[in-house]
Amino acid sequence: MIITLVGALGMFLFGMNMLSSGLQKAAGAGLRKFVASITSNPFKGVLTGLGVTAAIQSSSATTVMVVSFVSAGILTLTQAIGVIMGANIGTTMTAWIVSLFGFKADIATLAVPLMAVGFLLSISKKNKLRSIGEAVVGFCLLFLGLSFMKSSIPDLGGNPEALSFITKFSGKGIASVLFFVIVGTVLTIILQSSSATVALTLIFLDMGYIGFDMAAAMVLGENIGTTITANIAAAMGNVNARRAALAHTVFNVFGVFWVVCLFRPFLSLISLIINNIGLGGSAQTPLYSISMLHTVFNLVNTSILIWFTPQIERIVCRIVKPRASETDESPKLMYIGKGGPVSTPELAVSEAQKEILHFGQVVREDLEYIRMAVRASEHDFSKWQEKLIKYEEVTDNIEYEIANFLNRIDRSTLSETSNTKVRFMYRIISEMESLGDSGESIGRLLERAREHGQKISEKHIAEVESMIDLISDAYEAMATNLKLGENLTNIDNAYHAERMINDRRSYLREIELKLVGEHPEAYFESVFYLDFLERLEEMGDYIINISQALLGKTEN
Repeated sequence: MIITLVGALGMFLFGMNMLSSGLQKAAGAGLRKFVASITSNPFKGVLTGLGVTAAIQSSSATTVMVVSFVSAGILTLTQAIGVIMGANIGTTMTAWIVSLFGFKADIATLAVPLMAVGFLLSISKKNKLRSIGEAVVGFCLLFLGLSFMKSSIPDLGGNPEALSFITKFSGKGIASVLFFVIVGTVLTIILQSSSATVALTLIFLDMGYIGFDMAAAMVLGENIGTTITANIAAAMGNVNARRAALAHTVFNVFGVFWVVCLFRPFLSLISLIINNIGLGGSAQTPLYSISMLHTVFNLVNTSILIWFTPQIERIVCRIVKPRASETDESPKLMYIGKGGPVSTPELAVSEAQKEILHFGQVVREDLEYIRMAVRASEHDFSKWQEKLIKYEEVTDNIEYEIANFLNRIDRSTLSETSNTKVRFMYRIISEMESLGDSGESIGRLLERAREHGQKISEKHIAEVESMIDLISDAYEAMATNLKLGENLTNIDNAYHAERMINDRRSYLREIELKLVGEHPEAYFESVFYLDFLERLEEMGDYIINISQALLGKTEN
């Protein structure tokens, strides 16, 4: 029976994940735009967190997403705290679904034929219908798992010793409450799903193994245990990500603290609400009461703490200090985190797109270092040479981290459109990394020329700078196309910039080759200068390749 229980729990969790994944894919770009609508208003943040969690049925996914947004600088810590509060309210919907449909009738009987509907939808040619089919199958597995859990819980009625072992922890006042709070916390940390723990709590309550007060204490503990997911996700993030995750913990721990202090009056309030809305007096009343307690706890806690958001921010900032490595001013990832699973694949694609746009800004800075290195005196050259070498390392690192992030996205859960985007992202970051290599290569070319006593003339410097200006225009076209993303319909701007670079390179090369014949003493400087022009023209090739990849992405 225990083995069956573990398997049923696995089915429940798998169904929950499948339901969340299907809903995320069905929502697609709409969900990403909804998240992007977050403003500095904490009340709108709460509504956003509530809406997203209700849509994807996973508060853990929402909080992990918020942590990544804070790490990226998309959200401030103040905004993130509001969204996390809303996510806590949104997650209570799962408890209501389970209590309303999981016990009153054997929904497993309906779940089996409903899986046929899910299967038919899953083989549709339309991406959205396939995603809805996946969500339907996940919904069915969730309730099948719940049904198997109910039937596989050991019968403690025939084992008085085991039943007395559980019941002896009740009736001891505040000590019993704290004990079951700890049980709920630990169980949620182990299962990594507050929804699964709430389901188990409802089953134990329905079978009479624990009383309403014990179940209520367990639900309070589950609110603490669910914060561990965000803290794990934030462990590899920056200081603001870790602070956002800690704010989630502070929010829930504070809420549990005041409810435990007012435990009996709070339970009386829940009973009053249940009776007044007509859910009292039935066998399902304790189940509805637990769901109501879960909702009211988060609603009241949010109503209280939303006014103290600045104080929560100060507390977490005081506790979580920046690491030594975070004082480094080198360009780094802004929109995605290092390490750990990617729990919201569709949203992760959107964040990767933003990171690539940022990557484009980083490599563009490298062009200005090339310009400064060309003009630098003997005394200042080494400084700009070091910058070019450093940025080559930076671009290598950013390319690796973006590729690693893309590798961690579960491609099987993505829509066809998002899968196509990811495929072209690999090509784009490769071209951007090559731009970083070009900067270092040009720096080494300048260094080698200086070592051989070659000094570029003012005339050549002016011509090189004219090429750099054209490459800057190409970067501008690339940035415009990257921002357009899915709305990109043509890359005429990029083709024009590329033609200007090629024509200018060819014109300058033709003039220089004529001059070499007339002034053979300037041969070595001419060779160096022509090599420089070729390296710059090569950068133009990498830039046009990026726009071509973007256009290919939108056409597929």
